[in-house]
Amino acid sequence: MKRLLYSLLGVSLVALLVAACAPYVRSDVNTALIGQVRCASFAWAGEFRSNSALRSIANPVNESRLRAAIAAHLGGMVQPAPGNADCLIGYGIGGYYAVSGVYPYPYGWGWGYPYGWGGPGPYAYPTGVIAVDLYDARTGQPLWHASTEQSLFGVSGPEAQKRIDSAVAAIFTKYPYAG
Repeated sequence: MKRLLYSLLGVSLVALLVAACAPYVRSDVNTALIGQVRCASFAWAGEFRSNSALRSIANPVNESRLRAAIAAHLGGMVQPAPGNADCLIGYGIGGYYAVSGVYPYPYGWGWGYPYGWGGPGPYAYPTGVIAVDLYDARTGQPLWHASTEQSLFGVSGPEAQKRIDSAVAAIFTKYPYAG
Protein backbone atom coordinates (compact mmCIF):
# COMPACT_ATOMS: atom_id res chain seq x y z
CA MET A 1 0.00 0.00 0.00
CA LYS A 2 2.78 2.36 0.93
CA ARG A 3 4.63 1.60 -2.32
CA LEU A 4 1.48 2.38 -4.33
CA LEU A 5 1.07 5.67 -2.51
CA TYR A 6 4.70 6.65 -3.22
CA SER A 7 4.29 5.64 -6.87
CA LEU A 8 1.16 7.77 -7.24
CA LEU A 9 2.88 10.69 -5.53
CA GLY A 10 5.88 10.35 -7.86
CA VAL A 11 3.71 10.20 -10.99
CA SER A 12 1.75 13.23 -9.81
CA LEU A 13 4.94 15.18 -9.18
CA VAL A 14 6.32 14.33 -12.63
CA ALA A 15 3.03 15.32 -14.29
CA LEU A 16 3.06 18.62 -12.41
CA LEU A 17 6.64 19.36 -13.47
CA VAL A 18 5.91 18.53 -17.12
CA ALA A 19 2.81 20.73 -17.09
CA ALA A 20 4.80 23.58 -15.57
CA CYS A 21 7.31 23.39 -18.46
CA ALA A 22 4.67 23.80 -21.18
CA PRO A 23 4.17 27.35 -22.44
CA TYR A 24 1.02 29.10 -21.24
CA VAL A 25 -1.35 29.77 -24.15
CA ARG A 26 -3.90 32.57 -24.28
CA SER A 27 -6.76 31.75 -26.63
CA ASP A 28 -9.99 33.35 -27.80
CA VAL A 29 -12.71 31.93 -30.05
CA ASN A 30 -15.47 33.73 -31.95
CA THR A 31 -18.22 31.47 -30.59
CA ALA A 32 -20.91 33.09 -32.74
CA LEU A 33 -19.12 32.15 -35.96
CA ILE A 34 -16.89 29.13 -35.27
CA GLY A 35 -19.67 26.55 -35.74
CA GLN A 36 -20.78 28.06 -39.05
CA VAL A 37 -17.42 27.98 -40.85
CA ARG A 38 -15.86 24.75 -42.06
CA CYS A 39 -12.08 25.05 -42.41
CA ALA A 40 -11.18 22.28 -44.85
CA SER A 41 -8.67 24.36 -46.81
CA PHE A 42 -6.31 27.12 -45.73
CA ALA A 43 -4.34 29.99 -47.19
CA TRP A 44 -1.94 32.48 -45.67
CA ALA A 45 -3.49 35.82 -44.70
CA GLY A 46 -0.20 37.65 -45.25
CA GLU A 47 3.52 37.65 -44.60
CA PHE A 48 6.10 39.63 -42.64
CA ARG A 49 7.90 41.05 -45.64
CA SER A 50 6.18 44.23 -46.75
CA ASN A 51 6.84 47.91 -47.29
CA SER A 52 5.86 48.78 -43.72
CA ALA A 53 8.67 50.22 -41.59
CA LEU A 54 7.23 48.33 -38.60
CA ARG A 55 7.88 44.98 -40.28
CA SER A 56 11.48 45.57 -41.29
CA ILE A 57 12.83 43.81 -38.18
CA ALA A 58 11.27 40.43 -38.96
CA ASN A 59 13.56 37.47 -39.56
CA PRO A 60 12.45 35.76 -42.80
CA VAL A 61 14.10 32.48 -41.73
CA ASN A 62 12.00 32.39 -38.56
CA GLU A 63 8.95 33.28 -40.63
CA SER A 64 9.59 30.18 -42.78
CA ARG A 65 10.04 28.08 -39.65
CA LEU A 66 6.78 29.39 -38.20
CA ARG A 67 4.86 28.77 -41.45
CA ALA A 68 6.20 25.20 -41.66
CA ALA A 69 5.25 24.49 -38.02
CA ILE A 70 1.73 25.85 -38.53
CA ALA A 71 1.24 23.89 -41.76
CA ALA A 72 2.40 20.70 -40.02
CA HIS A 73 -0.21 21.17 -37.29
CA LEU A 74 -2.96 21.80 -39.82
CA GLY A 75 -2.12 18.48 -41.43
CA GLY A 76 -1.78 19.38 -45.08
CA MET A 77 -0.68 21.83 -47.70
CA VAL A 78 -1.57 25.43 -47.14
CA GLN A 79 -2.30 27.38 -50.31
CA PRO A 80 0.08 30.28 -50.98
CA ALA A 81 -2.74 32.69 -51.87
CA PRO A 82 -6.34 33.13 -50.63
CA GLY A 83 -7.92 31.77 -53.89
CA ASN A 84 -10.58 29.23 -52.90
CA ALA A 85 -9.54 28.56 -49.30
CA ASP A 86 -12.16 28.27 -46.56
CA CYS A 87 -9.99 29.89 -43.89
CA LEU A 88 -7.04 32.28 -43.75
CA ILE A 89 -4.13 31.88 -41.34
CA GLY A 90 -2.43 34.88 -39.79
CA TYR A 91 0.64 34.65 -37.58
CA GLY A 92 3.17 36.80 -35.82
CA ILE A 93 6.46 36.74 -33.98
CA GLY A 94 7.18 39.71 -31.75
CA GLY A 95 9.79 40.74 -29.26
CA TYR A 96 9.88 43.43 -26.63
CA TYR A 97 11.63 44.34 -23.41
CA ALA A 98 9.74 43.95 -20.14
CA VAL A 99 10.75 46.12 -17.20
CA SER A 100 10.93 44.74 -13.68
CA GLY A 101 11.85 46.33 -10.36
CA VAL A 102 10.38 49.78 -10.93
CA TYR A 103 9.53 51.60 -7.68
CA PRO A 104 7.21 50.98 -5.84
CA TYR A 105 6.84 47.52 -7.39
CA PRO A 106 7.87 45.04 -6.03
CA TYR A 107 9.00 46.91 -2.93
CA GLY A 108 5.73 48.56 -1.89
CA TRP A 109 5.46 51.46 0.56
CA GLY A 110 8.13 50.28 2.98
CA TRP A 111 11.13 51.96 4.57
CA GLY A 112 12.52 54.91 2.65
CA TYR A 113 9.19 56.14 1.25
CA PRO A 114 8.93 58.27 -0.89
CA TYR A 115 12.55 57.86 -2.02
CA GLY A 116 12.60 54.08 -2.48
CA TRP A 117 15.01 51.48 -1.26
CA GLY A 118 18.07 52.76 -3.04
CA GLY A 119 18.40 49.36 -4.71
CA PRO A 120 19.79 48.48 -8.10
CA GLY A 121 16.87 50.03 -10.00
CA PRO A 122 14.77 48.62 -12.80
CA TYR A 123 15.85 45.69 -14.93
CA ALA A 124 14.76 45.21 -18.56
CA TYR A 125 14.69 41.69 -19.94
CA PRO A 126 13.82 40.49 -23.45
CA THR A 127 10.66 38.49 -23.99
CA GLY A 128 8.68 37.52 -27.04
CA VAL A 129 5.32 36.40 -28.35
CA ILE A 130 4.28 33.96 -31.06
CA ALA A 131 0.65 34.15 -32.22
CA VAL A 132 -1.60 32.35 -34.70
CA ASP A 133 -4.94 33.69 -35.98
CA LEU A 134 -7.66 32.06 -38.06
CA TYR A 135 -10.10 34.01 -40.25
CA ASP A 136 -13.13 33.12 -42.35
CA ALA A 137 -11.81 33.60 -45.91
CA ARG A 138 -15.23 34.55 -47.29
CA THR A 139 -16.06 37.33 -44.81
CA GLY A 140 -12.67 38.14 -43.28
CA GLN A 141 -14.16 37.72 -39.80
CA PRO A 142 -11.82 36.41 -37.09
CA LEU A 143 -12.52 32.87 -35.86
CA TRP A 144 -9.72 32.12 -33.43
CA HIS A 145 -6.65 33.71 -31.86
CA ALA A 146 -3.99 32.04 -29.72
CA SER A 147 -0.62 33.26 -28.47
CA THR A 148 2.14 32.24 -26.13
CA GLU A 149 5.22 33.94 -24.76
CA GLN A 150 8.32 32.63 -26.49
CA SER A 151 11.48 34.67 -26.83
CA LEU A 152 13.68 34.29 -29.90
CA PHE A 153 16.21 36.91 -28.74
CA GLY A 154 19.76 35.76 -29.34
CA VAL A 155 18.87 32.35 -30.79
CA SER A 156 19.09 30.99 -34.30
CA GLY A 157 19.23 27.69 -36.15
CA PRO A 158 18.13 24.57 -34.29
CA GLU A 159 17.39 26.45 -31.04
CA ALA A 160 15.05 28.89 -32.84
CA GLN A 161 13.39 25.93 -34.61
CA LYS A 162 12.91 24.14 -31.27
CA ARG A 163 11.35 27.20 -29.62
CA ILE A 164 9.02 27.89 -32.56
CA ASP A 165 7.92 24.23 -32.74
CA SER A 166 7.29 24.20 -28.99
CA ALA A 167 5.23 27.40 -29.13
CA VAL A 168 3.15 26.24 -32.12
CA ALA A 169 2.53 22.83 -30.53
CA ALA A 170 1.29 24.57 -27.37
CA ILE A 171 -0.87 27.00 -29.40
CA PHE A 172 -2.55 24.17 -31.32
CA THR A 173 -3.66 22.52 -28.07
CA LYS A 174 -6.30 25.28 -28.10
CA TYR A 175 -7.25 24.83 -31.80
CA PRO A 176 -11.06 24.90 -31.98
CA TYR A 177 -11.41 22.37 -34.82
CA ALA A 178 -9.27 19.67 -33.21
CA GLY A 179 -10.91 16.28 -32.90
